[in-house]
Amino acid sequence: MFADEDYPATPYPGRRPPGSYVHDDATGWPLAADPAALSGWRVGEQDLDDWLTDRDAAALADRVPVLCYGSNVCPSKLTWLRTALGLRGPAVLLKARCTGLAAVWASGLRVVDDQRPATLTAMPGNVEDHAVWLATPEQVAVLDRCEGRGERYRLVRVDTGEVRLTDGTRVDGPLAYTAAAPRRMPLLVDGRPVRCLDVPQSGAAALTGVPAVTDGLAVREVTGAPAPRDFPERVFVYGTLQPNTSDWWRLEPHATETFEARVPGRLYDTGLGYPALRLGDGPGVSGWVVHLAEPARALSELDEYEGGEYRRVRIALPGGLQCWTYVWVNSVDGLRMLTAPWGGADPSRR
Repeated sequence: MFADEDYPATPYPGRRPPGSYVHDDATGWPLAADPAALSGWRVGEQDLDDWLTDRDAAALADRVPVLCYGSNVCPSKLTWLRTALGLRGPAVLLKARCTGLAAVWASGLRVVDDQRPATLTAMPGNVEDHAVWLATPEQVAVLDRCEGRGERYRLVRVDTGEVRLTDGTRVDGPLAYTAAAPRRMPLLVDGRPVRCLDVPQSGAAALTGVPAVTDGLAVREVTGAPAPRDFPERVFVYGTLQPNTSDWWRLEPHATETFEARVPGRLYDTGLGYPALRLGDGPGVSGWVVHLAEPARALSELDEYEGGEYRRVRIALPGGLQCWTYVWVNSVDGLRMLTAPWGGADPSRR
């Protein structure tokens, strides 16, 4: 564990922990990636989702990815958000390597303390480490107020560059707060933006230049509250929801693209006419990735269909592509492990 005192918020943007962590009550706990955990992460020996549930907090499936490149990665800033703006519940921040993006100094100073804030810009070939905050919709609402959504910054999905977590997962189209006004556009000094990594806050406030006319980012602006089911926009299926199987008709109307894939884990015959997936070590499980036209709508229907025997979680395919899938949460004791792709096994077999 670590305390906020280890990571002060001043000078802006504050200090940040070296890895992924979860934060609550002015305390942080390091996180370790584990593909066998339903959440994909552990706090010590405990699955992060179980750790969150123990605190009456939302699991990762009920959170959205927000790319944080400034002070929101700092634990002391998170405590300020709690005391000043009413942030509630644990904050989950996953270290991410960002390629083609840069945190640079904005053209205007902050009103509260005359420090220069960061803003995001496209920067081909640049590589920086930042964080993805897996935030609840309620936490996003707090960030909206903090960032001045619609005035200083806008909430968008960023399609420029690449964002990868330390476990290799590629986060496509993460949310981020990007410039909505000239005073939050990148400051150009001698025609170029200035990376926060290159000039500390002590020198940033004295910089002189002009606002950029664009941040160069390809984005999709978000209206209203973001829906967790929209991140990502695809699902991995391995049983009766696959193309040309008995329940494909449920998914087909939502599908825009499909391709075959394989995930680490084991597949079991439940004996009920449908298989059970367990993640982690094993021979691997073959199935299909289905891109969804309206993920939130499609997954809402699938959640009802799958029922309490399965839990919807985010996973990464080899190569890092992130998908939703449904993992069996009941016991596999007595179930026969399958060594071939599911093709509608005889439900009488165990």
